[in-house]
Order: sequence, then C-alpha cells, then structure tokens
Amino acid sequence: MKILLIHQNFPGQYKHLAPALVQLGHHVVALTPKVDKPAKWNGVSVVPYRITGRSTQGIHPWLQDFETKLLRGSSCYDGAMALRAQGFDPDVILAHHGWGESLFLKDVWPNARLGLYCELYHLSTPTFTNFDPEFASTTVEKDALRLRLKNLNNRLHEEVMDAGISPTQFQARSFPAKYQDRITVAHDGVDTDLVKPNPDARLEVTGGKVVTRDDEVVTFINRNLEPYRGYHIFMRALPGILKRRPNAQIVLLGGDEVSYGAKAPKGQTWKQIYIDEVRGQISDADWARVHFLGRVPYDRFLAMMQVSRVHVYLTYPFVLSWSLLEAMSAECAILASDTDPVKEVLKDGETGWMVDFFDHAALTDRLCALLEDAPARARMGKAARELVRAQYDLRTVCLPQHLAWVAALSRRTPRAPVD
Repeated sequence: MKILLIHQNFPGQYKHLAPALVQLGHHVVALTPKVDKPAKWNGVSVVPYRITGRSTQGIHPWLQDFETKLLRGSSCYDGAMALRAQGFDPDVILAHHGWGESLFLKDVWPNARLGLYCELYHLSTPTFTNFDPEFASTTVEKDALRLRLKNLNNRLHEEVMDAGISPTQFQARSFPAKYQDRITVAHDGVDTDLVKPNPDARLEVTGGKVVTRDDEVVTFINRNLEPYRGYHIFMRALPGILKRRPNAQIVLLGGDEVSYGAKAPKGQTWKQIYIDEVRGQISDADWARVHFLGRVPYDRFLAMMQVSRVHVYLTYPFVLSWSLLEAMSAECAILASDTDPVKEVLKDGETGWMVDFFDHAALTDRLCALLEDAPARARMGKAARELVRAQYDLRTVCLPQHLAWVAALSRRTPRAPVD
C-alpha cells in the first residue's frame, strides 16, 4: 500500500507509526516543509515542499489564522501535484490537519482515503473561552463568531475526512456529533520500556548541582511556561512551598514563548512576569533551590522524571500533555489539576492527587502533604505506571490500535472533494 504522511513538523505524531508502516512493507512518503531536500528517515521517503506567499497586512484578525492555513494548504497542494507528476498515487493519506496543509489533497488524489489526526475543535462554551477569569475574554458576545471562523479549517476538512483519530476522549468529544462517528480514540502511546523508574538517575540542575532520588525534587513542565498550563498558579504556590519545605529542589522545564493562548504583553514573557510577581516573597537562599532548565533533550527530560519525588501537572480544559502520561510511566507521584482532560487518565487518591486548578494555597498544602507521605507516593506511583502500561503502552496497546485504524481506513470508500 502507498501511504502519504502530512505534518508540518514531521514526524510529529507519526514518530512511531511511520516506521511501523514501513516494517509492514508499505511504501511510505512524508511531505513536509521541515526539510530542504529529499531524505530518508527510518525507511520513509521525506519530500520537501516550500511554503509560499505571505500574510496580508491589515486583514481582519478573525481571518489571520485561516489565511496562514490557506497559505500552507495551497503550498502543500503544489508539492502534492509535483509528487503526482512523478507517478506517486497514494492509497491512504494521513495528516495532522491543524495547520491546514491537507485542505486540498483530495483535489489531487480524489480516490485516496484521508485519515486526520483530530486534535481539538474550538468550542465557544465558557469552559473553553473563559475558564480562567484572570484572562477573561473582553468580547464575550463575539467569542462564538470568532471561534466559528477559527474552526473553518476543521469544518472544511470534515467534508473530505474519511476517518479521524484522537488521542483522548476529551479531545474527540470536542468535535461536533457528525464528526464523531468517524473518529477513533487511540493515544499516541508511551514507550514504557524506556520511560520507567531508575533509582540511579541523576540530573544536573543550575550551578552544576546534581540531584538524585535521594533529594526532595518537585518537578513542573510546560512546552512553554504560560497560563494555559498553569504556570502562573504554580509560581504563586512557590513561596509557600519553599518556606515549608527547606530541602526541596524545584525543577521547571519549558521555553519562554507561547504554545497556547494569548501572548504576553509586548516585550515580556509569561515566565518573567510571574517570576517578578513572586520573587520578592522568596529569599535569595530559597531562590537558589529553584532551577529553570529551559528546553532540554529527551534523555534529560527522562532523568528529570526519574528523580522527581512529586510531579505537578496543571492545565486548562485543553489537549492533554504527553508529559503527564510519561511522568506516570516513570512512577512519579502526581499532583494535578482537577480539569476534565486530567480526570480521563488520573483517579484522585488512586493514581495521583488532584487539586482545584486556581487554588494555589491548596496546591501548596497538598504538595507538602504528599511530600510527607512516602507510602502514598509509592502506592500511587506504582498504580499510575500500571495504568499507563495497561492502557497507553506504545507497543502492546497504542501502536496496534493505530495500525488497525490505518488498515480499516484503507478499506473505506473515499469521500470526494466538495464544491
């Protein structure tokens, strides 16, 4: 079978699936703007395309988002046409459509089956638009209108989607009912043979200090340190944590940019804004126990999980971070926000503890209590790893689900492009 993969940051969610498809004997090609020239990756032929055009100055802000997707979609169309001219005719196309690249691929190959990675549909309910009152919308009456335009990419893809796949029930349920009968829920998977406890793990933090399992290490991770992932709440809990836990080492991973939500005020970063907010409440000696490591290679991330005594995970009702399941697989004791995506994978008192997202005082109290309770940490850490092994293991659960989904997709009658 000929399979085409589309991802603006290939391999992305196809990191494990693509090589597995190659091993099954399929001819797999990836079309992506990430590379400058053709290459081979784990048996996949990686073909570049170039994004052309530029955003229009002064365009209505509701259209800015879709225009970037249109530019990617039209550019990917040109790359696909070049592939077709070389004789490539895929049976199946797999795409993460979030950036718009796959908008016009059914016009190139109308007989191909299109399978989409359905990450999120943007809802106008208060839980989605105004979950955090600190960053409440100033145009509540227009949120539904704005998000209707933001979902234009989702809606156009629904017309040609033969099947979809979502990593969690929470994400799948965000899509309208007419999508859901075509969406399979299957997580990308955690390599639990790699992400596992290691009593000998060591992590170098700031100043050349090395922490191990013998240290009281509290960990917190965002792709970028920002409110959507509760960075502001964690930082407000920090002065109390440091005062009550004089031996705690606080380790934070994450960049200075924005992955989700609004940008910080011009010239500032969310990271520094909340450092500035709490720094005056923290002595220099205590501040020396706070370690911002930025973005790190995966082996360092893994070491961080393996030395963690308690891992704190906070999120808005949004896409669940891979890092939570990886922390669970590493047998961390978890303290997480009681938001819906977390509740899908974590049970309070069994595989972790939960706390109200906004209550930084309760976060401090529960964290300190968990640091005092070694039996609870051990019991919940083991239960968390067992759950991930049983439901989210890459090789025994998730990868077989994805391969079965691709096989089922290949048997579907393809939906034609819609005028």
